[in-house]
Amino acid sequence: MPFPATRLRRLHATPVLRGLVRETRLHAEDLVLPLFVQSAACTSSGRTPIASMPGVERLSISAAVQEAGAARALGLPAVLLFGIPEHKDPGGAGAYDDEGVVQLATRAIKGAHPDLLVMTDVCLCEYTDHGHCGLLRADGSVDNDPSVELLARTAVSHARAGADLVAPSDMMDGRVGTIRAALDEEGFGDTPIVAYSAKFASAFYGPFREAAGSAPAFGDRRAYQLDPANGDEALREALADVQEGADVLMVKPALGYLDVIRRVKQATRLPVAAYNVSGEYAMVKAAAAAGVLDERSAVLETLTAIRRAGADIVITYHAKDAARWLS
Repeated sequence: MPFPATRLRRLHATPVLRGLVRETRLHAEDLVLPLFVQSAACTSSGRTPIASMPGVERLSISAAVQEAGAARALGLPAVLLFGIPEHKDPGGAGAYDDEGVVQLATRAIKGAHPDLLVMTDVCLCEYTDHGHCGLLRADGSVDNDPSVELLARTAVSHARAGADLVAPSDMMDGRVGTIRAALDEEGFGDTPIVAYSAKFASAFYGPFREAAGSAPAFGDRRAYQLDPANGDEALREALADVQEGADVLMVKPALGYLDVIRRVKQATRLPVAAYNVSGEYAMVKAAAAAGVLDERSAVLETLTAIRRAGADIVITYHAKDAARWLS
């Protein structure tokens, strides 16, 4: 039997040839760097290391401005801000305070780096004393509709502070449409919504909750976040957000949900973001520290896989390192 005429290895022979036929490209311009900004006094440097996330810190506003500048210098197009307020209350009032930590940080970053996009997380969990993503009923469950009104108020406050994009992460029903209407009414019709459309009740958020101080005081978030087993439901959530006016759809986490990223992209053809979350980051860091894998190779392979699955935007704590490696 003659040997096949097709030899796939022909295109693997050299790095330049492999690069010529590479199907998926990874660039710094694809990446968004999350930042944790705190209002309370911290160290003299304005930076407080997060033990479970080596290389990631809680930042004062001035340190966040510095970090944003470093990100822009590396070619990153955007940062995603999470706020850590000095005080919390049952209604999460700090989320929609025009003088809140995210609002102040947004103004400062945009003032210093006007060409850097600032995306803001729109949620109540970091601001409520109970750690849930909305207002609570007497039985301890989250009350959807009043919570949505506060989320819309938060999004408008962020836009007023200069946010380029707002990203609701709460998973309340109807919040994208309500936020869109509120932004339009207040004159922010050009502010895009990056909807956390398929946010799963994942075990991989642990380090984030330490970083942001947002762990629920009781129970969990399974009553409003997605069951990790449900891909069809994730697609329904994404399609609902499309109908309500979302501009970008997000899947979170990324690595365990590459199939969902692909399905959302194919079904909607909208820009899709994927969040390479804190637990995924911490696993790579721990494995690299133990000497069981090469960090650079593992990170670039991971981010490329997320892009290959269909993500146009990858939110990742590896963003600065990846940008250096890609330069």
